[in-house]
Amino acid sequence: QVQVVESGGGLVHPGGSLRLSCAASGILFSFYAMEWYRQAPGAQRELVASIAPGGGTNYADSVKGRFTISRDIAKRTVYLQMNSLKPEDTAVYYCYVNKNWGQGTQVTVSS
Repeated sequence: QVQVVESGGGLVHPGGSLRLSCAASGILFSFYAMEWYRQAPGAQRELVASIAPGGGTNYADSVKGRFTISRDIAKRTVYLQMNSLKPEDTAVYYCYVNKNWGQGTQVTVSS
């Protein structure tokens, strides 16, 4: 059974940083792309960042230069380091792997 569990969300001031973690079990972790999505209230879920099995990364234009996706294969965990956060980054952040979603973690950027 595949389990995908996010953590690390919270409330942060504009300009601050957070690191999200996503632990995946029940899959051959290094075989699949890992993706972070987010969904703000009233908006569609959007792809934020992805990391391919080979390690290549891609980012939404809105987060390029501020967010970094990485992974620790031994720990079966993917991370999303978020710097220079803006109020418009406020959303529920979801991890996705091989047709499996996590439960999401709330990120709120507010003064």
